[in-house]
Amino acid sequence: MASPVQTGLTYDDLASFPDDHLRRELIGGELIVTPAPTVRHQDVVAWLTAELVVYAREHGGRAYCVPLDVFFSERDVVEPDVLYVRPEHRSRLEERFLRGPPDLVVEVSSPSTRHLELVRKRGLYERFGVPEYWYVDLDAERVEVHRLTAARYGAPALLRAGEHLTSPVVPGLVLDIGELLCPGGPGEG
Repeated sequence: MASPVQTGLTYDDLASFPDDHLRRELIGGELIVTPAPTVRHQDVVAWLTAELVVYAREHGGRAYCVPLDVFFSERDVVEPDVLYVRPEHRSRLEERFLRGPPDLVVEVSSPSTRHLELVRKRGLYERFGVPEYWYVDLDAERVEVHRLTAARYGAPALLRAGEHLTSPVVPGLVLDIGELLCPGGPGEG
């Protein structure tokens, strides 16, 4: 289970932890450590990352999967499962992290991180102006698409197998939701 273990921390504190491959994030200075994800979670992350990397190469952007820190503030540093940076925002990439909001963030559900991703991280992404946030809900077999409008995320678009995801953030990219939810093929999800 994702569990807060320390509060009042900054990015310098986060950077001082040993490189032990644990996922550590800060939200409001609170340290959150999450357990290793499931195989299905990793399959979805790998599939999405591959799709976005191909798109990025064709359009000049950059796509990454965890681990890459997104530095919003000294007390707000997270590692989204997948992120995309449009060409005009590549200057935000520094040696150790992305400073400021990515153009697209994707989080893939895990039972232990549901509240973290749907409430705390969603609020953080909204507050710091991430234009689009996709939440891949493996239990509900759907993708929630949150788009920033007038500095707020409205009600999400809910997409299921048989539908396709398109986005103004990645124009021209079309993702099959059934394939996204089951990247290994039928029976693999």
